[in-house]
Amino acid sequence: MVANEDTSKKQSGASLRSLPEDCPSPKEIKGKLMALPGRLVFFVDRSLGRRIIPGALRDAGEEVRIHDDHFPQDAKDEVWLAEAGKQGWVVLTKDKNIRYRAIELQALVAAKVRAFVLTARGDLSGAEVGQIFVKALPAMKKLCETTKPPFIARVSRDGSVTLVKN
Repeated sequence: MVANEDTSKKQSGASLRSLPEDCPSPKEIKGKLMALPGRLVFFVDRSLGRRIIPGALRDAGEEVRIHDDHFPQDAKDEVWLAEAGKQGWVVLTKDKNIRYRAIELQALVAAKVRAFVLTARGDLSGAEVGQIFVKALPAMKKLCETTKPPFIARVSRDGSVTLVKN
């Protein structure tokens, strides 16, 4: 009995190579898939408190780290900025001057931090600030996906997000 030639022959790698020359290899594709960003973790600076704003973000389904859970209250900004960058945390703060102080800016840049600074003026309650950050979440996530760190962006009262320093 003669075997069917079409089904009994194993194809060689050369005959499988009918893809265009510029098509990435499976290994290259796997590497790119592994590099896709995962879920963001938001780090709430001590200037934003430990309950209301983190709670609003968690209620919106976000993963949150609070400054005082990881550092002493008097920790220098350059210390927690370095760790935030190392961990890949997205920093939320209302310290508008962070981009002007050389030591902090150097730490932010060296650690490749993604920072969002609330720039709304006036007295805002914790609940109002939490609502602003929650409203800004889609724009913050998009900026994190499309902009290579380090960067500083501002979050306005209306929840809009603007890249300030990259």
